[in-house]
Amino acid sequence: MSKATKKKSSKKRSGTETTQFDQKTINEFKEAFGIMDQNKDGIIDKNDLKDLYATMGQIASDKQIEDMIKEAPGPINFTVFLTLFGERLTGKKA
Repeated sequence: MSKATKKKSSKKRSGTETTQFDQKTINEFKEAFGIMDQNKDGIIDKNDLKDLYATMGQIASDKQIEDMIKEAPGPINFTVFLTLFGERLTGKKA
């Protein structure tokens, strides 16, 4: 197997982190994402997290919120949300 083939196949495997969940679990994550996406724009952002904490009767500092957002490689849409949870549950980075 050539280096290019090895590299390509390892990329393919790492991009399938979200497939480790069954459909029931994905639906549960979708429901959780909908609750967290307070403004319903399809992206979880700083304001969504602040509002979520407030809904739970808690206050998160700006630093705590920023640290959470920084864990994602970009905007947190549903696919990124699933990937982040996959990483947390498996201990592996996608």
